[in-house]
Amino acid sequence: MPTKAKSTEVGSGQAPGRFSAAYRVLEDAIAAQAFPGCAFGVLAGGEVALPAPHFGALGRFTYERESPPVTPETAYDVASLTKVVATTAVAMLLVQRQQLDVDTLLGDVLPGFVVGRAPGDMARKVTLRHLLAHNSGLPGYVELFRTATTPESLFRACLELPLEAEPGTRAEYSDPGFILLGKALEVQTGEALDSWLSREVLGPLGMTSTGFCPAPALRDTIPPTEEDTWFRHRLIQGEVQDENASVLGGVAGHAGLFSNVADLLRFAAEIVGAGAAGRSSGAPNLFEAATVKQFTQRQAPAGSSRALGWDTPSANSSAGRHFSGHSVGHLGFSGCSLWIDLEAAVAVILLTNRTLPDRKNQLIREVRPAFHDAIREALQK
Repeated sequence: MPTKAKSTEVGSGQAPGRFSAAYRVLEDAIAAQAFPGCAFGVLAGGEVALPAPHFGALGRFTYERESPPVTPETAYDVASLTKVVATTAVAMLLVQRQQLDVDTLLGDVLPGFVVGRAPGDMARKVTLRHLLAHNSGLPGYVELFRTATTPESLFRACLELPLEAEPGTRAEYSDPGFILLGKALEVQTGEALDSWLSREVLGPLGMTSTGFCPAPALRDTIPPTEEDTWFRHRLIQGEVQDENASVLGGVAGHAGLFSNVADLLRFAAEIVGAGAAGRSSGAPNLFEAATVKQFTQRQAPAGSSRALGWDTPSANSSAGRHFSGHSVGHLGFSGCSLWIDLEAAVAVILLTNRTLPDRKNQLIREVRPAFHDAIREALQK
């Protein structure tokens, strides 16, 4: 059993007064071993409210006392935040530039998705919109890596998955759907997802600590996500935790991105700024207001919380009680989250490695809403 480190041993100084309750939520979470450490940040009114100098991080990389402390600059495996910060962001820009129509049939972009299927197969109706809205009828998660050992074989297995529902009729959060979406976007751009993203999104926004497949020299600066005892049989640190993404080479539409608080705040600020009536003169102005509006509207079927790529608050949301109905966000399996209230111009980032040493721990489900409530209540003071 790992040695429990007291949250007061490592941190970033005394918390600002109005955010003290939020800090207590995270300190208590570390003490309860919800995760060994975390980095976090808050955007309010277009300005960074946290981290202030020397704030924004608590705890360590692991539960061992000699483990490195988390800092506000620490990069994490952000898991499914990849779906919005990378894949959806690319789709947004392509739509904005009139280089992508979300109502295009997936089979027209990836013919392998329909080749060999019967003429009346439901797969022939799937569009890129369905993939973005998680209502394609594809299964939520499939352990393709169990039998597929190369990127080519795993992608082929994903193309051949049978649908479980008529497209547009069932909301089912789908990793395979975003694997296919990532590949479809590569076909549209004629370029690998990671390189197009880096040049067209990350570069313009100054997100210098964000990307896929961290260099080996950086791995020790990234908190580990899991002691893998059943697939790769090693500590997973500085490489993607998701097994399907790993077999795909670390770059995929559903997972694989690494980032830190500062970069994710830059991304959130761009989304908030695009949704606002006006921007500051120094804003990058990457996304247009109409694009953000299009991608943040809830999609079919009725009752789904899913927009295009983004999620929105639902009952018992991880965003807590104070994010408006005009909010979007996403969660990451590793314990990361991003929530943006477009109405209040507030964004909250929380990065953790809650899956260390394994995936059984579910305390993050209690921590996230409590943390978000404490942040929003502090901002209201």
